[in-house]
Amino acid sequence: MTFKAEYIWIDGTEPTAKLRSKTKIVTDAFAGLESLPIWGFDGSSTNQAEGHSSDRVLKPVFTCPDPIRGGDDLLVLCEVLDIDMTPHSSNTRAALVEVATKFAAQEPIFGIEQEYTFFKDGYPLGFPKGGFPAPQGGYYCGVGADEIFGRDVVEAHLENCLKAGLGISGINAEVMPGQWEFQVGPLAPTVVADQLWIARWLLYRTAEDFGVSATLDPKPVKGDWNGAGAHTNFSTKAMRETYEAIITAAESLGEGSKPLDHVKNYGAGIDDRLTGLHETAPWNEYSYGVSDRGASVRIPWQVEKDGKGYIEDRRPNANVDPYVVTRLLVDTCCSALEKAGQV
Repeated sequence: MTFKAEYIWIDGTEPTAKLRSKTKIVTDAFAGLESLPIWGFDGSSTNQAEGHSSDRVLKPVFTCPDPIRGGDDLLVLCEVLDIDMTPHSSNTRAALVEVATKFAAQEPIFGIEQEYTFFKDGYPLGFPKGGFPAPQGGYYCGVGADEIFGRDVVEAHLENCLKAGLGISGINAEVMPGQWEFQVGPLAPTVVADQLWIARWLLYRTAEDFGVSATLDPKPVKGDWNGAGAHTNFSTKAMRETYEAIITAAESLGEGSKPLDHVKNYGAGIDDRLTGLHETAPWNEYSYGVSDRGASVRIPWQVEKDGKGYIEDRRPNANVDPYVVTRLLVDTCCSALEKAGQV
């Protein structure tokens, strides 16, 4: 049985990687991920190789139904390997798998809130050409054509993600016109990161059909406008059982060099967004607090009340690599919980 497989991968563009994809016609019956062949591509065109030695390898690691083509067609997320079958230097997934495996017994899970902004003709959707809309205030979770822009694209994207079987848990309009959010999770570290990359690809591909683009720029409009983040909610088995583990995890993120170690890997342009204004903490200061959206890490009020739950790292940019942010949080928090005997 012949079907189309859209092979998707993350390229080597810096400071923020791009998604790439191409279509393979598969003539063998699909019998699970292992039945999909490895493939190759020109790494010199994706910032992943020099022209004199340009072959790179695509290894399928996650697959789901293709909601755009339908039928038996598939979306296939791939890792990038060198021709000796070792992870390419741009392959951040491999490092996550290693850390997630090391701390698997702690059962870490994530929910990631992906914010993004629609653009058309060089302006955020809803911005008049050469000017500005009304100030922020009524756009967040708003309704009505004077406050909401791009809902048709958002609904189509949500439907595509659900048809693909992704763990989408919600959508909402955000604080700036043309700015939206979808949430993925709660899921295990590698699963949530794989699915977020596919959901991003589906966002770009869906927006194509409407003649708009979607950007993960963390500060798409300078001035008194909210930036775009990827607030990352995290817990372990112990955190879902005791408040003591919640505090241990929150404090571990502020120890020694950890604040800077995380922030410098939380997406390009983070100092433009983490200013201490617009519901952010300054990029160079670490804090945590209950119900505090001006802190680096928020402990939801319900978590304090219940004495268990999760924490929200509010620092990651919209353009963060989900393989990196999940790896860092698992490594830092799970190491601290293990050291404290809270596992």
